[in-house]
Formats: sequence, C-alpha cells, structure tokens
Amino acid sequence: MAFVTVLSDRVNRACEVLLFVLMIAMVALTTAQIFCRIFGDALIWSEELVRFMLVGASLVGAAVAFYRGSHISITFLTERLPRPLRLFVAVLVQSMAVAFFVIVGWYGGALMESEAFQTTPALGISMRWVYAMYPFFCVVVIIHLVVGFKCLFEGDS
Repeated sequence: MAFVTVLSDRVNRACEVLLFVLMIAMVALTTAQIFCRIFGDALIWSEELVRFMLVGASLVGAAVAFYRGSHISITFLTERLPRPLRLFVAVLVQSMAVAFFVIVGWYGGALMESEAFQTTPALGISMRWVYAMYPFFCVVVIIHLVVGFKCLFEGDS
C-alpha cells in the first residue's frame, strides 16, 4: 500500500503542475486570440484548443480535489452515526466512487476507439487524443480513491 500512496502523491504533484500550466496557457492563448482579432486575423484554432484545455483542466482539477478530499459532501448525518456505521457508509461511498470512475473510464476508452476516425475541425487531430483524457484521469482518481480507503481504516476519515 505504501507504493500506491507514494504513486498518488507523485501523480498529484504532476497534476498540480499540469493544472497550473493549463490555466496559464488558457489565459495566454485567449489573450493572444483577443489581440489577434483586434489587430489582425483571428487564430482560428485557438478557441478549439482552449476548449479542449478547459476540459482537461476540469478533469485534472477533479483529480486534485479527490487527492485533497475537498469535494463537497453532506456530512451532518454521517457525523452522528456510531464509528462502525460511519466507516461502513464511508467505504460504501468510496466504493461507489470507484465504480463510477471505472465506468466513466471504460466508456471513455470506448469513445476513443469509436471516434478515432473523426478529427477536430480546426486543429485536425484525431478525437482519440481528446477522449484519451477521460480514461487517463479516471485512473488517476481511482488511485487517489484507493489511498482514501487506507485513510478510512486508519481513522483519518
């Protein structure tokens, strides 16, 4: 389990850097697009690229939030439960989250295959690479959730 914890920590650090880079790149590219529209020809590919970067940043941000345990939750009921029942509910919720991300990752992989022949209008890249974000970041979130199981049983819930 120590390997998975170290892996989760390192992957999260990379995700935080990637999230920062994506946000800065989106701001810079959008600003460049505005200047190009005002003073010359529009960058026809920039809107599409920023849209894909926004989707990627959302997925990376979700992965970072799962690592930090900072997603919104309603705990006023579970906090009143006895410890064994609270642990059971927490394990059930973690298990449902893992199942959800397995399904999303699976269908993301299916989309990669079924839409591989389609290309993006402005950039001309295969949609396979756009849809690859889903299975990849689902795996990242599942790694963080597995580490979350460890924390539940150590009493860090």
